Amino acid sequence: MNKDKVFKEPIEKMFEFDEAVASVFDDMLSRSVPFYDEVRKLVISLILAEQADGKKVLDLGSSTAKFLLDLHSKMDTKMQLKGLDNSQAMLDRAEQKCQAFGADITLEFADMLTYDYENEDVVVANYTLQFIRPMQRLELVKKIYDGMNDDGVFIFSEKVVFNDKKLDKQMIDIYYEYKKEQGYSEYEIAQKREALENVLIPFTIKENIQMCKDAGFKNVETVFQWANFVTFVIKK
Repeated sequence: MNKDKVFKEPIEKMFEFDEAVASVFDDMLSRSVPFYDEVRKLVISLILAEQADGKKVLDLGSSTAKFLLDLHSKMDTKMQLKGLDNSQAMLDRAEQKCQAFGADITLEFADMLTYDYENEDVVVANYTLQFIRPMQRLELVKKIYDGMNDDGVFIFSEKVVFNDKKLDKQMIDIYYEYKKEQGYSEYEIAQKREALENVLIPFTIKENIQMCKDAGFKNVETVFQWANFVTFVIKK
């Protein structure tokens, strides 16, 4: 796994999922998102608990296909796995990995905002919605809801903010300490924070829940939280 050194040099642009990021993305996730590997295993376990031949699993923002490959390696039914991403650099990496593992996974270059969701059983978005503009986020979740089967499940993880400004600052400080423990320097942390400014826009937990209910979902639960990182399970 290539080590993430993207922000060791001065940044010249906003954050984007280009080749430089794609080449180190798996390492970046594991070191930047607390308990990322455990959350991925948890989501996979939830899907496997109700796996069935022909069941569709759609991963939004599938990046290098790490999640789908892990799911593929553990399932013992013939589920239909598909990943969407709007970064060709990510899809190229994903294709190489799927071929290397001989995994039957469909990958598609697509904009999740305009994608035609149809008869979806499980939709997963791992730290993806936070990169969608707030004004478009509800529209996207409504499209997902409308394109789901009656017993469909939407599972997503997000970075969140808190209404209590003091608590929010404490959570951010705790998170930055976590990143230092993963080997990131203060300079790298500051560089990434600047690059993500106005690109990653988190909601509060309540705003995420309300968004899902406004889209039509009836059952919204949180199944994991560490500081300002939360995983939601939503049922139609």
